[in-house]
Amino acid sequence: MSRLQTQTKKSVPQGAILVAALITLGASLPFQACKRAAPPEPSSSAAPHPVSLRWTLDQTGSNKLLVEVQGLGAASLDRLRESTWTPAEWQRLLSVYAGRPGSTSDPSLPPMLGTYRVESNVLLFESHFPVEPEAEYRALFRPAALTGEAGEPVTSVYQSPSRNSSPTTIVSHVYPSADVLPENLLKFYVHFSAPMSRGRIYDHIHLRDSAGKEVELPFLEIDEELWDPAMTRLTLIIDPGRIKRGVRPLEEIGPVLEAGKSYTLAINSASKDGVGVPLKQSFEKTFKAGPSDREPVDPALWKTQPPPSGTLEPLSVIFPEPMDNAVTPRSIRVTSASGDSIDGKAGLEDQERRWTFVPDNPWRRGGYKFVIQTTIEDLAGNNIGKAFDVDKIEPMRKRHGSSTVTLAFEVR
Repeated sequence: MSRLQTQTKKSVPQGAILVAALITLGASLPFQACKRAAPPEPSSSAAPHPVSLRWTLDQTGSNKLLVEVQGLGAASLDRLRESTWTPAEWQRLLSVYAGRPGSTSDPSLPPMLGTYRVESNVLLFESHFPVEPEAEYRALFRPAALTGEAGEPVTSVYQSPSRNSSPTTIVSHVYPSADVLPENLLKFYVHFSAPMSRGRIYDHIHLRDSAGKEVELPFLEIDEELWDPAMTRLTLIIDPGRIKRGVRPLEEIGPVLEAGKSYTLAINSASKDGVGVPLKQSFEKTFKAGPSDREPVDPALWKTQPPPSGTLEPLSVIFPEPMDNAVTPRSIRVTSASGDSIDGKAGLEDQERRWTFVPDNPWRRGGYKFVIQTTIEDLAGNNIGKAFDVDKIEPMRKRHGSSTVTLAFEVR
């Protein structure tokens, strides 16, 4: 079990005792590095307890660092809730620094990026990026920036645990899951079993043809990398310039995928998880490229399979083609005939050709509707009423004017 290591730094009268606490994360009591109380606030009520800093890690799996400022008075908390401070103004109040052990006191070190908010009775800082193993983090809270009066800064240091040398993270899924994909495929989604580290991910992902030759620069390599908030899903966008007809990259370099040929998407084990440990094993997905798909999505071609009333059986929709695994589930919702939303859980099955919806409450006999966002996507990025790649020579189809379309169905 990892432990939080903290230190408290401030000027104290000669002979005072410096207290350091080492408290276990998780089931154990949270660590608090207690400090001398901040000066009284401008209002008549002073802070009821000494101002202290508490370190935790985000519990959603993102492994981001959280710093809580505890002991602030009600007037200060109200002022912070109503503030419209810039990031620089927040950093003047609370700064968090990261570096090697012993380096975080360097005055030239810039503060970490993060978000600030008031939750309950504490001021909370959340880092933008996951904690690095074996790194030192120092938080510096300056009460004078809040009260306008002289007050000694409160400092606390957190030493992140050493990295686990035993690899456990794997690639759990890659979507699309079908074995035949359109040659104008737009995206892959790579799912990992645990949070990953940001940076240099494209060095560890390769697309090869059947002879083992690498496809040249197949992906749109974005500096920020396209991770979900939990850092467990990576979106790989195939370079649109090599998909859309009539643009220079496609004409000069050629397409990434060619119909009739086989390819392998490879993620090597050198990719590092959120604590800096390589993957447990490499991963490969082999597939064949099929013909291009340049037709807009048409819900009129969908086949609905309504469930029986009085049950929690799933409602199903069969698509004539595989759909985008990330966009589709959130692009379709179910309502009653009068427009009231039906709560439940949606997902994709059968290589993303079947959408299913399980309601929270039993189905009632009567009419229902699908409300479908026109931005729903198939594997080639086509939407309702709009193809991703429009040939300039062909006449452009009229785009759908509404943001949603509806389909009616009946439960008997």
